[in-house]
Amino acid sequence: MTLKQCLNSCKFLLTGEMNMSTFSIDRPFLQDLLRDIGSGRIQLPDFQRDWVWDDYRIRSLLASISQAFPIGSVLTLETGSTDFSFKARLIEGTDPVHAQNEPTTLILDGQQRLTALFQSVMSGKAVSIRNNRGNDSLRWYYIDMDQSVNSDINREETVISCGEDHKLQTPDGGTIDLSSVEEQYKNNMFPVHKIFDSASWRQGYYRHWERSKEKMDLFDNFEGEIITCFQRYNVPVIELRGAPREAVCMVFEKVNTGGITLTVFELLTASFAAKEFDLREDWNKRVKYFRKFPVLRKLDNISFLRALSLLVSGSCTRRDLLELDVQTYKQKVDKVQAGFAEAAKFLNRRKIFNSRDVPYQTQLVPLAAILAELGDEGMTIGAQEKITRWYWCGVLGEMYAGSIDSRVANDFSEVIGWIQGNSDEPATIQEANFQTNRVLELRTRGSAAYKGSYALLIAQGCHDFLMERTTEDMERSRDDIDIHHIFPRAWCKKEKIAKEIYDSIINKTPLSARANRKIGGRAPSKYLAKIQEDAGIDGAAMDEILTSHLICPSALRDNNFEKFFEDRKAALLDIIEEAMGKEIIREPVIFDIDALLNGPDAQN
Repeated sequence: MTLKQCLNSCKFLLTGEMNMSTFSIDRPFLQDLLRDIGSGRIQLPDFQRDWVWDDYRIRSLLASISQAFPIGSVLTLETGSTDFSFKARLIEGTDPVHAQNEPTTLILDGQQRLTALFQSVMSGKAVSIRNNRGNDSLRWYYIDMDQSVNSDINREETVISCGEDHKLQTPDGGTIDLSSVEEQYKNNMFPVHKIFDSASWRQGYYRHWERSKEKMDLFDNFEGEIITCFQRYNVPVIELRGAPREAVCMVFEKVNTGGITLTVFELLTASFAAKEFDLREDWNKRVKYFRKFPVLRKLDNISFLRALSLLVSGSCTRRDLLELDVQTYKQKVDKVQAGFAEAAKFLNRRKIFNSRDVPYQTQLVPLAAILAELGDEGMTIGAQEKITRWYWCGVLGEMYAGSIDSRVANDFSEVIGWIQGNSDEPATIQEANFQTNRVLELRTRGSAAYKGSYALLIAQGCHDFLMERTTEDMERSRDDIDIHHIFPRAWCKKEKIAKEIYDSIINKTPLSARANRKIGGRAPSKYLAKIQEDAGIDGAAMDEILTSHLICPSALRDNNFEKFFEDRKAALLDIIEEAMGKEIIREPVIFDIDALLNGPDAQN
């Protein structure tokens, strides 16, 4: 990154202004930086990912330095200057035997450039690279002395790489083995890892060519134009001092917008590791425990931390999470785990069994925190009724769409206060509203209200059209069940019914795949007769099943889509109203169903 970009990224203080006391700007020699990396004085915070770069970028980087071109600035963090610490690790390629020092500096931005340079120039070992196919290999780097001093040749073309065996293919199909120093001298190929220790190589080169004036002049020119650039190269370094964790996180993310994104979890993992606590290992144990709850399959570590933060401070913003410490985490973590387990059971009792059917993953956070905080008090009949009403108001009122930090915190405190008799109904209940016409717009699982309505349908005890099982039983068993059209698409298209009508949840219900295959694209009057025959039931039994789905049997048997649609819409609004515990104002329909049955939007 450029120096200007790096400086802009440091504008992280609450005032929003640059504070020169929080960072310093220096221009150390590249050689000194790389030596500090080799000694372990400069390391990486543990949250940094492993270094991966390709051969071309390394050659381009070396070519840039050989011409004294800028390669961007480096952003570091001074250790010991903050009220927190990170677990550190050595840069790849560093020899642990020689890197015994405690780090004084951590690299926040510049890891890839410094790693590439350390491995190729200073380590004395082959450089680890990854090609565009994701395959790893080792390369050695050389500079063609003859070509590099020729101003007519692109410098990048003069930086040569070869495999771990040092063998280089020549244009005529031959092979040069550069593992032999004599072959290096003979072919004027200078090893990049000798850039900062070129004296002995120069002496050997002179001896090999018997101090030929032409070759001595070549090396002198090469040294003046190439080696000197490396030895005198300065790297702009901005070092943060006394920056809070939140600032470090923000700065790291800003400087890595094109690459790595640092999450709060990763930052806390590195911070906790400095206190000898492995947060990632602990989370992995929780994940194994949560596997017994299919409804929690999408639960992530950030949501878990947010619930924990609610128990600690009643808030769960990014800053709140970054202020968590190891001791507090250990005190609350088992309680939070229990809260999510109870949340899973709560959802199962509301007929939500799989993660794909959870209306809002974000609402799981306050739900788990509320249940964790209340403990046994939250399991009473009265408390469960209140939590249930709050939950459905959040889902059906679609209150958890958009920015929800303040709602999560408010719901946590307000629901608990309401249950304990210390406050009125939570704002989520008071503000929730379900517009009558919204039910016409619920067409896919992308809507929380759609998923909520699906769960409410299952809660009615509806039976499969064909199998002797309830849809709840099939959902629990994760059998082949989904929400399918009652009046089939093909029939609706043939009757010129508009897509926005026949794709509405009003025309959908949970059914087994076998029952849906029996329906096919036929008219209800025809598929009902076939299903009755195959299921071995009479019309009365079939009507009872239809009623369990809130379907008017006579309308379906008569293929009367309009009557079916109006009756089922009213029935769905009734169960939504009951779940929310508040009256839904039945406003007039915003469009004419008659027009949509034969209107311009109808599909042929």
